Amino acid sequence: MNKTVVINIVGLSTSVIGEHTPFLKAYIEQKNLSNIEPLLPAVTTSVQSSYLTGQYPAQTGIVGNGWYDDTDSEVKFWKQSNKLVDGEKIWDRAKKADPKFTCANMFWWYNMYSTADFSVTPRPNYLADGRKLPDCYSQPAALRDHLQEKLGQFPLFQFWGPGANIKSSRWIADASMETERLHNPTLSLIYLPHLDYCLQKFGPDLTKISKELNEIDALAEELVKFYESREAEVIILSEYGIEGVNNPIHLNRMLRKEGLIQIREERGLELLDAGASKAFAVADHQIAHIYLTDKSISEKVRTLLNNVPGVDLVLDKTQQAEYKINHERSGDFVVTAKAGSWFSYYFWLDDQKAPDYARCVDIHKKPGYDPVEMFMSSKLRAGYKLLRKKAGFRYVMDVIPLDATLVKGSHGRIGVSADFKPVVITGTKISETLQPTDIYELIWKTLNK
Repeated sequence: MNKTVVINIVGLSTSVIGEHTPFLKAYIEQKNLSNIEPLLPAVTTSVQSSYLTGQYPAQTGIVGNGWYDDTDSEVKFWKQSNKLVDGEKIWDRAKKADPKFTCANMFWWYNMYSTADFSVTPRPNYLADGRKLPDCYSQPAALRDHLQEKLGQFPLFQFWGPGANIKSSRWIADASMETERLHNPTLSLIYLPHLDYCLQKFGPDLTKISKELNEIDALAEELVKFYESREAEVIILSEYGIEGVNNPIHLNRMLRKEGLIQIREERGLELLDAGASKAFAVADHQIAHIYLTDKSISEKVRTLLNNVPGVDLVLDKTQQAEYKINHERSGDFVVTAKAGSWFSYYFWLDDQKAPDYARCVDIHKKPGYDPVEMFMSSKLRAGYKLLRKKAGFRYVMDVIPLDATLVKGSHGRIGVSADFKPVVITGTKISETLQPTDIYELIWKTLNK
């Protein structure tokens, strides 16, 4: 099979390609650029799963970055087992066609316990005293040790949170090139998240993100030149574009005021009790899943949702089939935001009663996605917490603000303008616009040139 590398530059769209990305601008002039119609939902795990299986969320089961598990009665976000993704992965199909084929999955999601030959993904160490230490997981296990010995510890706190910067994408790029030198995989999948951070913080304001655009452009150039020197066919793509927003919508607060959400109070703080609630929202950027434990209120909830300013589509299970997101994991309603709006997970009405995790970077405990985790309420407070850490005292890094209006960029909905659609750049002549599942076939055809 033909050696192929797929470089996933998160958030890349034509809205940000220009003077601040000189390499990509020149590269496109020599190649072919096409827009990709946004998937519903246009979020990380759903899109990646569709790219790698050629199936929609209705088939893969990946209806978002998280969903409500009815059996456990818990909202679960950012799980990592590849067994959650239904459908044959492209590397499994390739192995059937060519026993010599190998695949390196470098930080694409659902990257644990898959049948890819080489994989690396974030995996912190959670210690008994509550500390979280940067680390990663690999298959084979020795690859993690080799990479961290050569490149240093994976920079988890630069991968997500207030400290997110180019260092994490730099580490992933270096790890990918080192894995290439060690194992020479037929297919390499590389995830570069750098633009995701600045675009969600500042929106597509090039005056505020020019430095970040320069950084990812230089890193993309290095990777392209490296892999082309190894005679690999290069595909550059993104999962979604990020458009400007200024209107956070708090669906859970609305449902709470209607008496549909159950709250537990512990130590004077409030927790969402999803299993005991009649209706609640699992927010995920510009889409939300609304789960009902009492089906008799379905029409009441539909009316409430349709009357929320900033809400666009309200899809019941039957309507979800039209958008290929109907699955046992999807909500009783799937809701999308209008341009300029996005959904928070906030359910408390008084910030003094917000749960302790609300002020922390805690992607697994929060019953929804929280982009405010990229902001810091006080550098002085963070410094104090770090001093406590270094002194060996227990500490809680509660430095995240509770102001959803800070977020200026989001994604997830469909119907965005062409400037904010995800893109694919390849040497192969392709249609001007592709469907998300077409990426699977594009990779397959590139492998079989």
